Amino acid sequence: MDLWTIAINLLLLITFPFVVFPLQGHPKRQEINIDRSGLLTFKQGIVVDPQNTLANWNMTIHVCQWNGVTCSSKGERVIGLDLKRKYLQGTISPFLSNLSSLTQLELSENSFQGPIPTELGGLVSLEELGLRENRIQQEVPESFGLLAQLRFIDLSKNQLQGRIPSSLFYNCTELVYIDLSDNFFIGFIPSKIGNRLPYLETLRLYLNQLNGIIPVSLSNSSQMTELDLGYNFLIGGLPSEVLKKMPLLEILYLSGNYLESDDSNTNLNPFFTSISNLSHLRELELAGNKLGGELPATFGMLHANLSELHLEDNLIHGAIPPNIANLSNITLLNLSSNLLNGSIPSELGLLPKLERLYLSNNSLSNEIPYLFGDLSHVGLLDLSRNKLSGPIPASLANLTQLRVLTLFENFLSGIIPSTLGGCVNLQILDLSHNRLTGAVPAEVASLGDMGMYLNLSNNFLSGELPKELSKMDKVQAIELSLNNFSGKIPPNLDNCGAVELINLSHNSLQGPIPESLGNLRNLQSLDLSHNLLSVSKIVDQEFQVLKQIQHLNLMRIKTACMQPPGLQGSGFYHS
Repeated sequence: MDLWTIAINLLLLITFPFVVFPLQGHPKRQEINIDRSGLLTFKQGIVVDPQNTLANWNMTIHVCQWNGVTCSSKGERVIGLDLKRKYLQGTISPFLSNLSSLTQLELSENSFQGPIPTELGGLVSLEELGLRENRIQQEVPESFGLLAQLRFIDLSKNQLQGRIPSSLFYNCTELVYIDLSDNFFIGFIPSKIGNRLPYLETLRLYLNQLNGIIPVSLSNSSQMTELDLGYNFLIGGLPSEVLKKMPLLEILYLSGNYLESDDSNTNLNPFFTSISNLSHLRELELAGNKLGGELPATFGMLHANLSELHLEDNLIHGAIPPNIANLSNITLLNLSSNLLNGSIPSELGLLPKLERLYLSNNSLSNEIPYLFGDLSHVGLLDLSRNKLSGPIPASLANLTQLRVLTLFENFLSGIIPSTLGGCVNLQILDLSHNRLTGAVPAEVASLGDMGMYLNLSNNFLSGELPKELSKMDKVQAIELSLNNFSGKIPPNLDNCGAVELINLSHNSLQGPIPESLGNLRNLQSLDLSHNLLSVSKIVDQEFQVLKQIQHLNLMRIKTACMQPPGLQGSGFYHS
């Protein structure tokens, strides 16, 4: 036995005097018995085992045949324990540390609670530790710094708190994967975190309460492929110098912090320049940092492998650079909730793989580019809350994959193009709060697969409601209020069997309210107020059916025949 082994054994004996650590020379049978004893003690801490996973953990069956247990090739020692997603409830026994040859401990996706036993630091052979998605509390033991062979550690989605132990980063130099996300860790990220982790590829610390700056020492982890520090309280500048030295980086998530761009939060150019040579970068998230400055020309010089880019909820101003078309593999682009202005560059229509485009809540103006009709893969197009004007391009009819089209709160004018009926996969169509005129095209009203909502409210639309609305048998909400519609309510609207909300208020609709509306069994809200409608044939029975709904507004309509029960002259009925 060398001096290093002796030193480790002495340290373990001093730190954990009540735990048995088999030393070299013990009989193999005694060692497997010690492993079995440790596992049986662990079993005693399990209070719920819904799948009877541990039913065969008993003295009549050899430990190497127990569920979840892996032994060495000759059955001399237990080297693996994998009980992932067995829905076990209980506590983690400190006597697991008796399994001194254990290389894998996987207890993720159960309901273990209480602290992590300090004694687990005695598993000096451990290479993989998974405790993800439990209810484990308190702090991570400093003794984890003794796990010198550890390569993989996942403690995410627990209730851990306190500071991240520095020893984990300083002494566990073999680490490749670290996930401590979705906990309650506080304090700084250890300043020397990257100095002794040359093999680190994945670091996830998101959804904690960490503060301070992003340590420069991370630049020493040059093998990094994923860095996720999102949704903490980190401050300081964007880590341009750190990222320059991570040539293999594929995923960078820094959203939801308080980071700044250069020159007092006015210059994004140094950052985008620093990452322009990251040829493996696929996903970049910087949302919700209140970053200032304009999108520089280098923004369009990011490597073509980039597929997802999140810059929403910042303070980025100026125009969108046309060379954004160079991002030929981009599938998701989110620039919403910024201060962008000017025209939407038509070059965006040249992005061949774009699937989701978010430009909402900016100050973009002028017309929607006609070239958007070439975005053959786009499934979501959100241009809402801007200052866009002009017509809705008829070319959007080419977007056969489009599921969500939201153009509300702009200054769009002209008619709703009938060609939108070619968007056969639409689930959501929201053109509300614009200046659209004319009738609702029958082709749009007959999009039978629309499963979410149709919102054309707050426009200048006119004419009769198309009878084709009855073909929307899957739609959940129909919002046509605050227009100039006239004529009668189509009597066959009861074919819209899935609808939960109908709002036809503030129009010039006439005639009786169709009795058939009482057949809409899923209807929760009906607003027909401020029209020229009359209650003529709806009798007690129909209104009894309508009492299933939570909101009924018939204010300011004629009551030509009888006062419906519950209205009592107010025009408002609430059950």
